[in-house]
Amino acid sequence: MDVLGLINTFIRVVENGSIAAAARAKGMSPAAVSQSLSRLEAHVGVRLLSRTTRSMTLTENGQRYFEKVRHIPHDIELASQAAANETKPQGPLCIATTAAFGRHVLAPLMPAFKASFPDIDIELIGTDRNVDHRREGVDVSIRIEAQLNDQLIARKIASLPFIFCAAPAYLERAGTPQTPEELSQHACLVFRYPTDRRFLPWTFKVNGQPVNAKLNPSFISDDIDILAQLAVNGGGIARLASFVAQPLIDSGLLRSLSWSGHSSESNIESLPMNIYACVTERSALNSKVRAFIEYVEGAI
Repeated sequence: MDVLGLINTFIRVVENGSIAAAARAKGMSPAAVSQSLSRLEAHVGVRLLSRTTRSMTLTENGQRYFEKVRHIPHDIELASQAAANETKPQGPLCIATTAAFGRHVLAPLMPAFKASFPDIDIELIGTDRNVDHRREGVDVSIRIEAQLNDQLIARKIASLPFIFCAAPAYLERAGTPQTPEELSQHACLVFRYPTDRRFLPWTFKVNGQPVNAKLNPSFISDDIDILAQLAVNGGGIARLASFVAQPLIDSGLLRSLSWSGHSSESNIESLPMNIYACVTERSALNSKVRAFIEYVEGAI
């Protein structure tokens, strides 16, 4: 009996949500997938899935079993790589990244990375939603601090400044805020996380303590480039990552703000954007993932 094959089919069914979807993913008939599940249940001696004509759910035993076996196919692949003494980075590399970071930072870097590692085949997913590494075949994801979770191993690879900025025409019309407290009197362009609908706070460190500025949202978007264009066209003040803001400032479309009007007794600084490379487990740090992380870390 090919128990590993049965386990792999079971994992595909759970991850795809149905026997039919798993059958399509594996190129099998639904009847063959169903038969594989029955054989696995007979082998382990418990019911793993509760199946009806309309739904399928894991039993309590099935949930426990799934948590124990879900890593097996990945571990087998890693073992095969180790047995082959893999030293040269090669093969497919799927990278998930926040949309703006992918557009402004990673995309310009990837051609040179590919030239350095021609045997790596790159897929770049740019999205601000939460991605499931295992279900979506993601090798490594690039995330900001607010997107981290305890199911991933994170390594900080960069710390980039946020820049508060607005169009010259807006500042001439509304004035330039001299302190973070004055932001509440201005039109603010605020980013909302698409995953949980939270606002990205505008956080400062005042005398060493983090403080969130009170905002007057004039426009809200889940796309940072939309907020940048709103700012360029006089919509208000935006807090943009430096890789978005600096080219617009250099071209004169935006003007950066400083907090020169605060009391000399207060030390005010804007907290940076910390960027992390995330994997599911340390064993996922194979040669191609390490090559990518080290390349990006050295380039930004």
